Amino acid sequence: MIVPLWAWLAVLLFIVLMLAVDLFAHRRAHVIGAREAALWSAVWVAFGVGFGVLVWQVYGAEFGQQYFAGYLIEKSLAVDNVFIWAIIFTYFAVPREYQHRVLFFGVLGALVFRGIFIAAGAAIIASAGWVLYFFAAFLLVTGYRMLRQRNSHLDPEKSRALRLFRKHVPMTDDFHGQRFLVRRPGVLLATPLLAVLVLVEATDIIFAIDSIPAIFAVTDDVFLVFTANAFAILGLRAMYFLLADLIHRFIYLKTGLALVLIWVGIKMLLKIDVYYIPTQVSLAVIAAILSVSVAASLWATRGQGRRPLPAPARPPFGTASPQDIADLEPLWRRPGTGSAPVLHAVPKQQGDDAIDQQSRSGPDNV
Repeated sequence: MIVPLWAWLAVLLFIVLMLAVDLFAHRRAHVIGAREAALWSAVWVAFGVGFGVLVWQVYGAEFGQQYFAGYLIEKSLAVDNVFIWAIIFTYFAVPREYQHRVLFFGVLGALVFRGIFIAAGAAIIASAGWVLYFFAAFLLVTGYRMLRQRNSHLDPEKSRALRLFRKHVPMTDDFHGQRFLVRRPGVLLATPLLAVLVLVEATDIIFAIDSIPAIFAVTDDVFLVFTANAFAILGLRAMYFLLADLIHRFIYLKTGLALVLIWVGIKMLLKIDVYYIPTQVSLAVIAAILSVSVAASLWATRGQGRRPLPAPARPPFGTASPQDIADLEPLWRRPGTGSAPVLHAVPKQQGDDAIDQQSRSGPDNV
């Protein structure tokens, strides 16, 4: 499949444009309801499906089917990622009106990291074809582990990424609106919202390690791998607000995702030396597995409505008062008003007392 440079640029420009539109539409913090989330989800799915139809018409049925197989894999794995986000936001008691901002930058980072992973994966496959055996084995093992651990869930408190962040980055104990950074006298501090963003990015990188080999099992074309990933990821924010309160109903989804990973692992293993399973067969199998798992989940939990996850009795972070927010200094110093702010390693156990002590000692001594 030969894709001209202008097509790559057009896709990238469209992605940037849609991200800008989404950011503008949600420039003010507000709680996104089910209706708004459903509308945006429909928009993103329409773009993803429409692009697949365009590929089908321009490059033929084979490449169109490869795109849709990849898109379906990425979209289905993204649902599991959405549920992880819900667990993270609930554990840290992130106000719903601030969650979209975290997810916007989270999706932006996901696009960048997946672009890097896709480029690296394509280069490795081109130079060392034997790595496909490793990818196939990885998918089979991952699917088996997911099947065995289908009832286990992420524990944000035990996250290594969060522990490293809190150890090396000084931060407040309170949310300060949508701010990722705040400045108190002489000290630039991260807010819990930035810590949550780091954890969201870390979980997406882990999911990318599973999903990138999976999509390479159904298509070798880098353009299709990237676009299927991009269009699946762009709708994640809306999908989160649509499905976050329905986690308890998708009880068999993880089983379905595990079977999908095992299937594409088998497909990749056979494709190397034995037999190439036709794309339409692979697409049909993936669609059937996901359809059955979702239908069985909804049937088994029929009659249950939307229900948020239970919040912790004592959230790890609080919310700053309006007066605390009003007392914050400008985040960045203007030229000529002093040196640029510097992050200082404030021991966690000292908390705000250490910050107040630094404040009393004067900015020049910090």
